[in-house]
Amino acid sequence: MANGNAQEVPVANAAVKVKGRIFEIIYRRSVPRLGHNQAIGVIAHRQCRPLWLILHQGARYEERGPAVSKQSRYQRTRRMIRQLRNLGYRIELPNPQASQA
Repeated sequence: MANGNAQEVPVANAAVKVKGRIFEIIYRRSVPRLGHNQAIGVIAHRQCRPLWLILHQGARYEERGPAVSKQSRYQRTRRMIRQLRNLGYRIELPNPQASQA
C-alpha cells in the first residue's frame, strides 16, 4: 500500500461507504481523477487532522454533511447572483411562498 498506514486504510474504506458524509463526498470527487487507491489515501490523510485535534487539543468533532451542503449551496447561489448583478444581468428569484400555496 503506497498511501497511508496499514491501520488507516480500512478506516478510510469504511468512512467512504457511509452515504452523505463528507468523506464519501470527497472520495467520489477524487476517485475519477486519482483512482481508488490514491483516493482512499486522500481520505486517510484527511482523517488524520481531526483525529490529531481530538487527541491533542480535546477538540470536538462535528460531522459535515448534507446540512452543511445546503447552507453552502445557498451561500454560493447568493454569491453567484450578486456577481451576475455586478456584471449587469437582471436576476429575478422565484417567490418560495407563491410556489407552496
